[in-house]
Amino acid sequence: MARIGFIGLGRMGVPMLRNLLKAGHTVRAFDLSEAALGVAREAGAAIAASGPEAADGVEVLISMVPTGRHVLDIHTGSGGTLARLPAEALVIDCSTIAVAEARALHAAGAERGIPVLDAPVSGGVMGAQAGTLTFMVGGEAAVLDRARPVLEAMGRNVFHAGPAGNGQAAKVCNNLLAGISMIAVSEAYTLGQRLGLDPATMREIVSTSTGSCHALVSYPPVPGLLPNVPSSREYRNGFAADLMLKDLRLAEQAAMETQSSLPLGTLATALYGLFCGAGSGDLDYSAVIRMIEGTPPAARA
Repeated sequence: MARIGFIGLGRMGVPMLRNLLKAGHTVRAFDLSEAALGVAREAGAAIAASGPEAADGVEVLISMVPTGRHVLDIHTGSGGTLARLPAEALVIDCSTIAVAEARALHAAGAERGIPVLDAPVSGGVMGAQAGTLTFMVGGEAAVLDRARPVLEAMGRNVFHAGPAGNGQAAKVCNNLLAGISMIAVSEAYTLGQRLGLDPATMREIVSTSTGSCHALVSYPPVPGLLPNVPSSREYRNGFAADLMLKDLRLAEQAAMETQSSLPLGTLATALYGLFCGAGSGDLDYSAVIRMIEGTPPAARA
């Protein structure tokens, strides 16, 4: 079992930490939120007084924080974790950040002899709680081999996407598809209902037809079709629309850097921008169906 430092105890970080503890790893955690630290303490984690202190004496340091700026400040800033980690340690960043930022972290680690993996996740809060996350990993294959026992304590699927930054490349492409397809599925469900088609019947038909996709089959935006998805829990405890908007903007940034065209991605970014700007950014991204329907954000409990 490994000695692990864990920085970032948000909605994803806490269940990931719990699964590490369940697997028998020793974890020292840090977050700016005292409430989050209390949850981690109750789960059995030791508590660090700062991010750098979380790195002291560990074999693996995991970060799960909101933005690339946070990632680079934590690890490479003045007194950052890379300066505190033991020589044999490695860093796994599970945040979703820009590819260029991930590669900058790899480069900073290399300067100090600390291997880095960019390992963003897919699966949302439910996947984090169930330990079924998918990890998309960029970095050296040999480093990933060292990290696998740790990642497999938190997820079901661990993919090597290629060299430094390719984990983030895979994540931005995945979430580009997820954001676009959720809007399309929301349009189809809304049109179907207004044509008199029962949503459950539509899901059954389309799931075996050419329009089938994850958002329709496994993550429907219509309440009551599945019991374990955010739409049936008032669109709570899922993947926040604010985070989807952030990831779509990362896709736009990557498109500009690579001179790629994203006509649907640009439209999806604009629509989620409107949805979040109206005050619904804390809801799961499937709640975008409310905007498609023209339902006021507070009208559907």
